Amino acid sequence: MKFSNIRLLVNDFDKCFTFYYNILGLECSWGKLGENYASFNIGNLSGLALFKAELMSNAINNAHASISEISQDKVAIILQVDNVDDTYNLLYSKGVKFLTEPKDMTAWGIRVVHFRDPENNLIELYSELLKEK
Repeated sequence: MKFSNIRLLVNDFDKCFTFYYNILGLECSWGKLGENYASFNIGNLSGLALFKAELMSNAINNAHASISEISQDKVAIILQVDNVDDTYNLLYSKGVKFLTEPKDMTAWGIRVVHFRDPENNLIELYSELLKEK
């Protein structure tokens, strides 16, 4: 596994994008105002990312969380792996309780699985989907 980015799960994407881009002056390496996802260079080209919280809630089958901001995730630790399914099977055999099974998120271009650490922090493992020729 290797570190990919810190993803802030935000409710007001445009307001947060404006803050990190215009106020803090971070270089935007992906995305733009009005979208669902953006990443910023913090010494790692895509080290800090913004993502709409409601979309992550849907991805982990927790859409009702938006009802209570206290229960909605604010941060996700994102780790890239060579193969999501192999890593899922390995961690499952070690007792990790997953929120989702591996699934393709074609709109995101990745295959993902989600779980929580002992302190309830959300962790996403992903690998890129193979591009069709």
